[in-house]
Amino acid sequence: MSGAAAPAGTLTLRGERSPAVREWLALVRRLVRRRTALFGLAVMLLTVVVAAAAPVLAPFDPIEQNIGDRLKPPLWSDEAGRRHVLGTDHLGRDLVARVIHGARPALLVGVAAVLISGILGMLAGLVAGYFGGYADDVLMRLADIQLAFPFILLAIAVIGVLGPSLPTIIVVIGVSSWVVYARVVRGSVLSLREREFVQAALALGGRDGRVIFRHVLPNVFTPWLVVATLDMARVIVIESALSFLGLGVQPPTPTWGGMLADGRVYISTAWWLATFPGLAILVTVLGINLFGDGLRDTLDPRLTV
Repeated sequence: MSGAAAPAGTLTLRGERSPAVREWLALVRRLVRRRTALFGLAVMLLTVVVAAAAPVLAPFDPIEQNIGDRLKPPLWSDEAGRRHVLGTDHLGRDLVARVIHGARPALLVGVAAVLISGILGMLAGLVAGYFGGYADDVLMRLADIQLAFPFILLAIAVIGVLGPSLPTIIVVIGVSSWVVYARVVRGSVLSLREREFVQAALALGGRDGRVIFRHVLPNVFTPWLVVATLDMARVIVIESALSFLGLGVQPPTPTWGGMLADGRVYISTAWWLATFPGLAILVTVLGINLFGDGLRDTLDPRLTV
C-alpha cells in the first residue's frame, strides 16, 4: 500500500508544478519575441563577461605608462609591433585595456548599489503598504525629504567628508536611491492587502510576518525586479558622473567617467580619448534600458505580443 501511494503523490506534485513551469516558459517565449530586449540582454551579458575576464582580454596593462607613446591614434603599432586598436591616452596607456577594465567598477557599483537600495526600498514599501497608519506616514515623509534633497549635493557632501572610494560610492548611491522602490512596492501592497488570498491567510490565523513574506512579497517582486533593472542603468551613469568630477574611484584604477574627464582636455586633438569610453557608457546603459523595457512589457499581464 505504501509503495503504491508514493508514485501517486509524486504524480500529484508534478501536476501542481506544471502550471508554474508553463507560465515561465510562456514568459520566456514572450521575451524572446522582443528583439530589442534580446539585444539588451546580449549587451548586458557581453559587458559582464568582459568585466569578469578583463585580465585575460586586455592586451596591455591598463595602468602601465609610456610617455613616449602618448596620444597615439587608433590602430597605431609600437616598436615591438604590438597594435593599439583604440590608440593611447595622454600618459601612453592602452585605451582598449582601460575601457575593458573600466567595466569592472561600473558594474560593481551598479549591482551593489541597486541591491542596497532595492532591499531598503522593498522593506520600507512592504511595511508602509501593509501596516499603513503611522508607519506609512513616517516612511513616506522620509521619502519626500529624500526626493527634495538634490542627490549630487548629498554625494559631494558625504564623499567630501569620508573621502572618495568604491565602498563610499556604493553606500551613498544605495542609501539615497531607495525611494523609487519603496513607492512602487507600497502601491502594489496597498492593492494586494485587500485581495481575497491575503484576507483568507489572516482569517486562518497567519501572522503578519508570514503573510508578508509568503503571500505579499512574491506578488510585488515582479515590479521590483523591473525597477531594479532600469535603475542599474541610472546608477552606472551616476558612477560615471562622479568619476568625471573626481569624486569616484580614484586613479590609477580605470573608470569610464575618469577617462572622459582625461579626454575632455584633448577633445580637439585626440578625439579617441573621450569617444570610446563615452561609447562604452552609451552601449551599456542602452542595453540595460532595452532589456528592462522588454522585461517590463513581458511581465505585465495586460500586454500581449
